[in-house]
Amino acid sequence: MSSFKDLVQSHPLVLVDFSAEWCQPCKMLQPVLKEVAQQMGDRVRILKIDIDKNAQLAGQLGIQSVPTLIAYRSGEQVWRSSGALPAHDLVQQLNELEQKD
Repeated sequence: MSSFKDLVQSHPLVLVDFSAEWCQPCKMLQPVLKEVAQQMGDRVRILKIDIDKNAQLAGQLGIQSVPTLIAYRSGEQVWRSSGALPAHDLVQQLNELEQKD
């Protein structure tokens, strides 16, 4: 498997969902992320990372609560949010990030 750095550099805009299997808000976020993926198409790559299986990475990135969403543009972190968001808000945020220079 690629390193995390390779993954976030693999696409111009990458959204990473840090979650856990036991987390109810994380489970509620999954249909939202599917809707976002459908609306955004290939303009964004969405990755899901389980913090329990990737505890060292979660620690390095300071993930203290789940779900935490982090957006990367060209491999650089450009946005971060903890907690579930509605699909409309997430799509709007990603559209703004995509268009920033």
